[in-house]
Amino acid sequence: MESRLRGSGHGIAAVRMDAKLNVAGWISEQTGGISYFNFLQDLEKRVDENWDEISSSLQEIRGSIFSREGCLVNLTADEANLDRSTKFVANFLDLLPTSASCETVSWREQLPQVNEAIVIPTQVNYVGKAGNVYEAGYELHGSAYVISKHIGNTWLWDRVRVSGGAYGGFCDFDTHSGVFSYLSYRDPNLLKTLEVYDGTTNFLRELELDSDALTKAIIGTIGDVDAYQLPDAKGYSSLLRHLLGITDEERERRREEILSTSLKDFKDFADFLEAVKKKGVVVAVASAEDVAVANEEKSGFFDVKNVL
Repeated sequence: MESRLRGSGHGIAAVRMDAKLNVAGWISEQTGGISYFNFLQDLEKRVDENWDEISSSLQEIRGSIFSREGCLVNLTADEANLDRSTKFVANFLDLLPTSASCETVSWREQLPQVNEAIVIPTQVNYVGKAGNVYEAGYELHGSAYVISKHIGNTWLWDRVRVSGGAYGGFCDFDTHSGVFSYLSYRDPNLLKTLEVYDGTTNFLRELELDSDALTKAIIGTIGDVDAYQLPDAKGYSSLLRHLLGITDEERERRREEILSTSLKDFKDFADFLEAVKKKGVVVAVASAEDVAVANEEKSGFFDVKNVL
C-alpha cells in the first residue's frame, strides 16, 4: 500500500473521490484505499497484542466467503469443455455450506464531501476532481464515450501534460454511477491543474471540429468499444454486464449513439460538466509543501490528512 501511495497516487485519489460520491465507491475505499491502509496499520499493531480476536475475525470472514448462499459462478470455455466442467463445479458447490453465512446488510455510507489532501513524502502530486453528472440531469448517451476520450487526448494532454509538466492527465466517466473524474499523474502542480479541469467546460463550448476530426474521434472510441479480448477477458466482461444488467440491446444502442455523435453533443455535455466544476470534490495525493502553499493561496481549501 505504501508503494501504491507513492507510485500510483492517482488511483488512490480516484477511489477516495468515489467514496465521497457513492456507496460502491465507499466499499472500494474501505477495501483498497486510505481507510484500508489505516486498517492495516492498526492490524499490524494488534497482531501481537490480541491474536485471538483477529483469528476469530478471520474465521468469521472465511465463513462469509465460503458459502453456497448467494454464490455466483462464471465459466468461460468452448461448449464441449463447459459440458464437461459443469458436474465438477456442481460437486465443488455441494461441498460448501448451504446455510446463510451472515446477515445481509444494505450499506448507505459515504465519506464527507470535502476537498482533501493526502500528504505523503513526494516531489510530485496526483490531483483529482470528480462530480456526478447524473445528479445534474444528464441522461446517458453514447456520445459521452467519444467526448471524454477527446477531452483526455486533447485538452488534458495539452494543458496538464505538455504545458503543465505532468507525466499524465486524463479523465474517466463511470457510466454506471454517473461520476465524471479528472486525474493527473506525477504532477508538479496542484491548484493550476484544478484550473485546467474547470476550464474543460469552456473548451467544449468553444470547440470546433471538422468532419475529419470528428470521424477520427468516433473511430478511436469504437476501437476501444470493439477492442479484441482474450477468452478470460470476454468472460469477465460478460459477468460484469450480467451483474450490472446491461443487455445486448443497450450495448447496440450505445454503439449507434457513438457512431452518430455530433459537435452539438460536445457542446451540450459542457452544461453537465458545470456540476463537476462547481460542486465537484477534490482529492490530491501531494507533498506537505505544495498543500501548504495551496491552502495559503486558497484559505482552508484542503482538509489535510497525513498518511506516511
